[in-house]
Amino acid sequence: MHLSSASSTRRHRSGRAAGLAAAFALALVAGTAQAADTTPALQLERFATQAASAGQAERGRDFFNARHGGEWSCASCHGQPPTRSGKHASTGKAIDALAPAANARAFTDTARVDKWFRRNCKDVLQRECSAGEKADVMAYLIGLRP
Repeated sequence: MHLSSASSTRRHRSGRAAGLAAAFALALVAGTAQAADTTPALQLERFATQAASAGQAERGRDFFNARHGGEWSCASCHGQPPTRSGKHASTGKAIDALAPAANARAFTDTARVDKWFRRNCKDVLQRECSAGEKADVMAYLIGLRP
């Protein structure tokens, strides 16, 4: 009976280890999916729906390059065209290319997209961007090629 009990304990530990390994693998997949929960096209669709108007790339380009009465434009840090890396205007910190065609991670995380627009619009406009402005900028950026 002692051998049978030891064998049962090994099976239980082996099954538990397999279960833990499966849970760990699932957590990795879930973490990866959460980090890339969207696409640039879905972000454009989201903002266009909120604005009840399709994004227009030409308006987005003009918006991206304009200073809007402040000291910076979007292009001040992200460059023109934003298919290459840029540099923050005041800190000098390197910034990855913004155009999705040049940066596969751009606009693939909804929370980061919202944070990015909120922070950068306040820097450039001294207010949050409207959904229409976001749709226009997204249409412009999606249309760019490296």
